[in-house]
Amino acid sequence: MLYSESGETLAQVAQRSCGCPIPGSVQGQAGRGLEQPGVVRGVPAHGNVHTEAVQAALAKHKERKMAVPMPSKRRSLVVQTSMDAYTPPDTSSGSEDEGSVQGDSQGTPTSSQGSINMEHWISQAIHGSTTSTTSSSSTQSGGSGAAHRLADVMAQTHIENHSAPPDVTTYTSEHSIQVERPQGSTARVAPKYGNAELMETGDGVPVSSRVSAKIQQLVNTLKRPKRPPLREFFVDDFEELLEVQQPDPNQPKPEGAQMLAMRGEQLGVVTNWPPSLEAALQRWGTISPKAPCLTTMDTNGKPLYILTYGKLWTRSMKVAYNILHKLGTKQEPMVRPGDRVTLVFPNNDPAAFMVAFYGCLLAEVVPVPIEVPLTRKDAGSQQIGFLLGSCGVTVALTSDACHKGLPKSPTGEIPQFKGWPKLLWFVTESKHLSKPPRDWFPHIKDANNDTAYIEYKTCKDGSVLGVTVTRIALLTHCQALTQACGYTEAETIVNVLDFKKDVGLWHGILTSVMNMMHVISIPYSLMKVNPLSWIQKVCQYKAKVACVKSRDMHWALVAHRDQRDINLSSLRMLIVADGANPWSISSCDAFLNVFQSKGLRQEVICPCASSPEALTVAIRRPTDDSNQPPGRGVLSMHGLTYGVIRVDSEEKLSVLTVQDVGLVMPGAIMCSVKPDGIPQLCKTDEIGELCVCAIATGTSYYGLSGMTKNTFEVFPMTSSGGPITEYPFIRTGLLGFIGPGGLVFVIGKMDGLMVVSGRRHNADDIVATALAVEPMKFVYRGRIAVFSVSVLHDERIVIVAEQRPDSTEEDSFQWMSRVLQAIDSIHQVGVYCLALVPANTLPKTPLGGIHLSETKQLFLEGSLHPCNVLMCPHTCVTNLPKPRQKQPEIGPASVMVGNLVSGKRIAQASGRDLGQIEDNDQARKFLFLSEVLQWRAQTTPDHVLYTLLNCRGTIANSLTCVQLHKRAEKIAVMLMERGHLQDGDHVALVYPPGIDLIAAFYGCLYAGCVPITVRPPHPQNIATTLPTVKMIVEVSRSACLMTTQLICKLLRSREAAAAVDVRTWPPVLDTDDLPKKRPAQIYKPSNPETLAYLDFSVSTTGMLAGVKMSHAATSAFCRSIKLQCELYPSREVAICLDPYCGLGFVLWCLCSVYSGHQSILIPPSELETNPALWLLAVSQYKVRDTFCSYSVMELCTKGLGSQTESLKARGLDLSRVRTCVVVAEERPRIALTQSFSKLFKDLGLHPRAVSTSLGCRVNLAICLQGTSGPDPTTVYVDMRALRHDRVRLVERGSPHSLPLMESGKILPGVRIIIANPETKGPLGDSHLGEIWVHSTHNASGYFTIYGDESLQSDHFNSRLSFGDTQTIWARTGYLGFLRRTELTDANGERHDALYVVGALDEAMELRGMRYHPIDIETSVIRAHKSITECAVFTWTNLLVVVVELDGSEQEALDLVPLVTNVVLEEHYLIVGVVVVVDIGVIPINSRGEKQRMHLRDGFLADQLDPIYVAYNM
Repeated sequence: MLYSESGETLAQVAQRSCGCPIPGSVQGQAGRGLEQPGVVRGVPAHGNVHTEAVQAALAKHKERKMAVPMPSKRRSLVVQTSMDAYTPPDTSSGSEDEGSVQGDSQGTPTSSQGSINMEHWISQAIHGSTTSTTSSSSTQSGGSGAAHRLADVMAQTHIENHSAPPDVTTYTSEHSIQVERPQGSTARVAPKYGNAELMETGDGVPVSSRVSAKIQQLVNTLKRPKRPPLREFFVDDFEELLEVQQPDPNQPKPEGAQMLAMRGEQLGVVTNWPPSLEAALQRWGTISPKAPCLTTMDTNGKPLYILTYGKLWTRSMKVAYNILHKLGTKQEPMVRPGDRVTLVFPNNDPAAFMVAFYGCLLAEVVPVPIEVPLTRKDAGSQQIGFLLGSCGVTVALTSDACHKGLPKSPTGEIPQFKGWPKLLWFVTESKHLSKPPRDWFPHIKDANNDTAYIEYKTCKDGSVLGVTVTRIALLTHCQALTQACGYTEAETIVNVLDFKKDVGLWHGILTSVMNMMHVISIPYSLMKVNPLSWIQKVCQYKAKVACVKSRDMHWALVAHRDQRDINLSSLRMLIVADGANPWSISSCDAFLNVFQSKGLRQEVICPCASSPEALTVAIRRPTDDSNQPPGRGVLSMHGLTYGVIRVDSEEKLSVLTVQDVGLVMPGAIMCSVKPDGIPQLCKTDEIGELCVCAIATGTSYYGLSGMTKNTFEVFPMTSSGGPITEYPFIRTGLLGFIGPGGLVFVIGKMDGLMVVSGRRHNADDIVATALAVEPMKFVYRGRIAVFSVSVLHDERIVIVAEQRPDSTEEDSFQWMSRVLQAIDSIHQVGVYCLALVPANTLPKTPLGGIHLSETKQLFLEGSLHPCNVLMCPHTCVTNLPKPRQKQPEIGPASVMVGNLVSGKRIAQASGRDLGQIEDNDQARKFLFLSEVLQWRAQTTPDHVLYTLLNCRGTIANSLTCVQLHKRAEKIAVMLMERGHLQDGDHVALVYPPGIDLIAAFYGCLYAGCVPITVRPPHPQNIATTLPTVKMIVEVSRSACLMTTQLICKLLRSREAAAAVDVRTWPPVLDTDDLPKKRPAQIYKPSNPETLAYLDFSVSTTGMLAGVKMSHAATSAFCRSIKLQCELYPSREVAICLDPYCGLGFVLWCLCSVYSGHQSILIPPSELETNPALWLLAVSQYKVRDTFCSYSVMELCTKGLGSQTESLKARGLDLSRVRTCVVVAEERPRIALTQSFSKLFKDLGLHPRAVSTSLGCRVNLAICLQGTSGPDPTTVYVDMRALRHDRVRLVERGSPHSLPLMESGKILPGVRIIIANPETKGPLGDSHLGEIWVHSTHNASGYFTIYGDESLQSDHFNSRLSFGDTQTIWARTGYLGFLRRTELTDANGERHDALYVVGALDEAMELRGMRYHPIDIETSVIRAHKSITECAVFTWTNLLVVVVELDGSEQEALDLVPLVTNVVLEEHYLIVGVVVVVDIGVIPINSRGEKQRMHLRDGFLADQLDPIYVAYNM
């Protein structure tokens, strides 16, 4: 059973839900608005107004089935529905707000029969009221007659002025779905590797897939018209403007006159009222010591103990004496009068509490009653600790039993609770106390302004405040209650409420003693066993008064089985402590309906309103006049959201029925003020915060003067600006109004207020609607919490509920979609997130209620662990920026003129000019690498070119010039003789990273064959890696395949046969067994433009593309790198890269032969067993230049993070490293390079040494940080400007800033220009465009079986559309920009830095803007500690976010709201689908780049085995 913060149960689903099994209608008046009661015809007299509304709203939706795709969930995540999952009612010690009363409402025969009647009644109500629900409205524009038709929940109902709604999916005028085709690169040229091609039909749309059907369903749903778009914008310091809510011109506005403050009756001073509460206790304790004061009950309902006034008086004196004289020493007592002490008593021991409380009053110390801390980590217990600390509490009074039950350390000490001050625990049982001496007597004064006690109050944010109540306020409050309730001496009162605070304390502990009344205290543990116990005690003791909450009435109804012996005629007053709650009215009506026949009179039910600050705010007086029915209001919920009172007679669906809570208290003045801003008096038809001016209120928040001023010292203003009195008022925290006849109506609490797009909603109302959907059948004991979170400049509503242990996935989903519909129909507000958690898992308050702020905290930090989540950002988020409209392109001439006028230079740059560089480069005289190798074998035969290290860091193999030459010769012979190959034939080299690969490459050159390096299949993963090998071999048209003996066996193994067709392999040559002879002659190509080798690589978009490298380009490439890195034979370079494509291959196989330096080769796979291998080698060989990949850098950062000290001890020294270059084809990963630099700084690594390079398919290396240029620079750009293809530099740390690092220096002989990818015009400096490159080492074209010429010419032979139209450029497919820096180059000119932003193929066009996946992924990875990796892609304009979860599957659903929030906040995008997968599911290529398109294909073909897939609505 659920209670919200202040303890009302939300299980009273009686008003607002059919939880009440009461046949027939209730004989109360459901008045029409606030007319003074009298019989109103035509309105069914029934409390369950709300339920009917909800059921009627849902019935309307039934006609159109909800098109919400169900989330997909992995089996292991589905909650097991076994009987063990059921939890019995709570047995924790607790009062009030705790646990359930036995059984749920379906248990009883009456209940089932009641619900049948209810269904019948509802269907009648629905059929009977079809006309009234479509009140036509003349204010409607667009001429839709039935304005209030309840549209589908997704078609967001009910807002006037339907202008054309935006369309989430396409932003085109027609509602068509456009499938994004891969942008014009190698898209349809090369086949996808793996079985990717099986998943696509001709135009890139996957066929027959479960996932895409769901997405289709989602897209269709999202296309329905949504809430109308908003008109005005506020500027979010860039052109991307967030829409700001404009007031609806038709919204209701208050029209009444300014209200007048209401005065309560005079507080009559009765002569025999005592001068203070202690004086009253002394009086009754001495003149009627035998009179019963308090009777406590055991769990069987038998009287456990009767405390008489005599015992209360003597024991309180004893406690007072011991507190003052027996703690500390005579000279240094621990507690002096005025000090605070805390009272820690369990809810089943009111007698001990009462003795301790009065003991404190007599000793003049200030009691601070709190709940018993059950564990060291109770929800909210830390906040209580802060309160005790700030009150300076050092002593805790407690009972013997409670002291024994507290958690103990092994030594028997009570541990210090988290956040609590150090306390001395003092047991107050008489037997432990010393008797006061005869001459000692407490000092009994008249009530004064000293603090009497402090009551704790938990705020909305979870913080705990202490409200101080003075002795005079305490006494006056007791007098006011006595007068209002007509209390007389020796009356009997039954109390079910928590006696430590609030109404239970005021009536059951304080006012009762003033009037010598007899309190029968019912502990909550008894209520759980027997919900009728309080009614039985009223009969047994002929009690005149009972203090209950509406949930006590509700559970009594549920448990009631027509007991004969019940007679409630003795009751003259039934105080309903939470009478101000929206759902109390139905409990009152239903209770009266059943128990009227048992002697209960209507006028006995007295709801009251109270708050910790203002104590009792209002209470209905018990009258003897039964013809005076109570006041009712049927208010329009729509009006209430604008803070306006509108009596609603027509639209039954969207109303709130409220009952009055009686009149203002005697001696008090009340008014209502506007809830925010200056406290201005409300108009008569306006909702405001009730404020009270009286002596009988709290006076401050202990120790917080600022907050005190805002709450306890408020001066309400009239419209003319003057205060209404000179006395301060106190804010009660209650929202309401004063109706006709001075009746007070409360419609909610300030704490529960959520302002969504300018309209106010009350959490309690939303809870009631949710519970009314399927009352008690689904939500476990009604435990539900509603709060708002702030996302993208507005509040968003979140509902969290505990689901019953036996509910199925279908049930949950059904319930969730119905709740959304109901809330949308009744409150006209969208729910942002609906989360269901397993039963009993939400944090509890000590009284068993849901701890709201703690629940919200868990939700926001992603540790709520829901078992079902439904997010609806598409429906709620209406303030996104307008989609960008692409402007028509301006002509070339005006671009040129525009750039000149604005002083912008055209973005172009170049590396050093190769022709001008004078160097004694001997290799230059050779056109071909094969010739360079022969020359080196002759001139420096024993010079070592290559050294291969194994995982232990020792040399596994090395090659001198002559050794390499000789092995190459043998391989050439083998190719000619065994392979029978002609010159120009293609040979696939399938080798692990090492020396064999290099020898085989030069062997091919010697034989005149064209080599293609291919990564060998992974022995543990043949099924997925071998098809790629096969594909490259086929696509490259290899006539033969060379490899090692081991891989030969692997290719012919059983596993291989299962993965591919092994019969179609070309001939396989095993180079472990080479012929002994030399070739007759070494092949020399006739023309440098002929093909030297083919470079095959899988791009990040999952495309396999091979490029042709000519001999001329290869030599030019090696020369460019030699010049940039200053390589010559005496140098050593460490290379930890995969040698299969791009710059990695060139550095591994070609550069040493050209430049003569020694390459220390470290296969990256060896780092898996020894992460320190690469860095130890760099240190040991005193290497100045080293190359690695991001994967290697990441491995070192993660694997060696904690070992830097031990590495230092092993002598690892990186101080000689001049350049450490990451070889990449993407935007530099600045976070990784920075953390790497920071981590190894202590080992001597210079932070400026780390840099990156840039390569792509058309040119394998465009930039590479050399030895002599300036250090790499970093700039910060505005991420929102980038989305518009503009570059705007901002300061570091400014909002929306994105750090970008230069991609190394432009290589010698390379020219770069930035061009518009669509128009091919040159761009200015401040624009983001495609990087075009002109260089002698550009590849000469794609090698494909398709020979798609147009694509080829476009990528390799593009010309600018204006400006320099002669030069032939290659298009890199990367977006970036150039920036002239203040630094100077080696040749003395200003240095131009190139910054890469991302691949054009991967950029996502959403809302007309260009987004780069990496930016969204970075945000998402930051959102939760368990997200290790993330990849995003789009599908039919939906953004799909895939996250890898490092944690238990239970955390999977925590990620959905966090991912959605962060993408909305930082990128203004709504996530369509969130997919949670296991670690390692996101495919990553050898360069450590994510293969997002591959992932997309896998997702759509249902191959990811996700843990959870959430479709956001």
